Amino acid sequence: MPRAIWNDKVIAESDDTVVVEGNHYFPPESVDNTHLAPSDKHTVCHWKGTASYYDVVVDGEVNPAAAWYYPNPSDAASQIKDRIAFWRGVRVEA
Repeated sequence: MPRAIWNDKVIAESDDTVVVEGNHYFPPESVDNTHLAPSDKHTVCHWKGTASYYDVVVDGEVNPAAAWYYPNPSDAASQIKDRIAFWRGVRVEA
């Protein structure tokens, strides 16, 4: 079962991820929200749309903008709407 881990803490775990461009997008209910803090960061993907970010926080340590999601993706990326993906040192084991 895929899971996302940072600083030895499981942040997300689900057997219902959607893989796009090599990234596992976890359903929001599978993510431990106590380890996410809103970020002001946004980026634009030419085919998925505008991504919003979360900082990942474990034991007071912050990994800035290490999780992202698409609240309003393009039609081509509708399968990842509101799902959360990770990077910047967050290890995803599949």
